[in-house]
Amino acid sequence: MIRSVVMLLPLLLAGIAHAEPSSDARVSGYHGLGDELRALQDDDFANPGMLWVDRGLRAWETPAGAEGRSCRDCHGNPESLRGLAARLPRWNAEMERLEDLDGLLRSCISERQRAAPPEFESDALLALATLVAHQSRGLPLAVDVDGPARAAFEAGRASFQRRRGQLDLSCADCHDRYAGARLRGETISAGMINGFPLYRLTWETLGSRQRMIRWCNQAVRAEPFEPDSADALALELYLAWRARGLALESPAIRR
Repeated sequence: MIRSVVMLLPLLLAGIAHAEPSSDARVSGYHGLGDELRALQDDDFANPGMLWVDRGLRAWETPAGAEGRSCRDCHGNPESLRGLAARLPRWNAEMERLEDLDGLLRSCISERQRAAPPEFESDALLALATLVAHQSRGLPLAVDVDGPARAAFEAGRASFQRRRGQLDLSCADCHDRYAGARLRGETISAGMINGFPLYRLTWETLGSRQRMIRWCNQAVRAEPFEPDSADALALELYLAWRARGLALESPAIRR
């Protein structure tokens, strides 16, 4: 069923070519949920993503690596990082590259704790990332796209517009030109990334921004970006800028 919908996507989009996009593209996916799912996200006791926040807090308190340090030893309470997730990805001058939340956490674990960093999309990394992102819940996304980050930002903008894959579709085809239109009973989202890390019903688990980018590439039959690659981070930076001003919701619920 999913495969047939994906294969028909270009034809279905052609059938809604006259649909008017939203007057304000910066609309959180939260508003496209039904009442039941919005209530689930809003209830910290019922939201399944809060399980990862709890796991992250346990990891925050646990010493690790050759230095026997915990996150608390350096940063104190997790609240000390409030605002950080809303400003990522950002340019790391020392590394001369973009750095998102997952990359920052892995570097910190490797360099400060001298421990093996958790794998991308592992529960261990997702737990810490969700804990840190949760501290910024309610703050507006506000990434810096000027200075040394500008070239990566422009690369991300071009990537968003570039058609790719066997279906010859771009990110903009779905999430810009036809945002708000109906596709097989579902509303096409504006592709805002202010909820990540989030619990996605399709996945039946929590996932990162990078997982969502890879999933979208696979959906149009394109080669997915490698985790932490320059292409993936550039697109993530552009998407974060595109969602600028929206409140961070992590852990959000999405279909």
